[in-house]
Amino acid sequence: MASRFIPLLDRVLIQRIKPSNKTVGGIVLPDSATQKLNQGKVVSVGPGALGRDGQVIKPAVQVGDVVVLSEYGGQEL
Repeated sequence: MASRFIPLLDRVLIQRIKPSNKTVGGIVLPDSATQKLNQGKVVSVGPGALGRDGQVIKPAVQVGDVVVLSEYGGQEL
């Protein structure tokens, strides 16, 4: 990466996990047969959002957690 991404507030940067192209039995699958995997690994986490009382609410995830992504949510970088 040429630049470093730092998420602000309660944003999270997630790297999508690539699906395996080989089955348990050893059969190699072509790219057209593999499905888009909706899981990712948390790369970095913002400091948190401000609550109504002015306190910082920290995100529930940490760097290294594996999370499930929504189908159409988020932004591609």
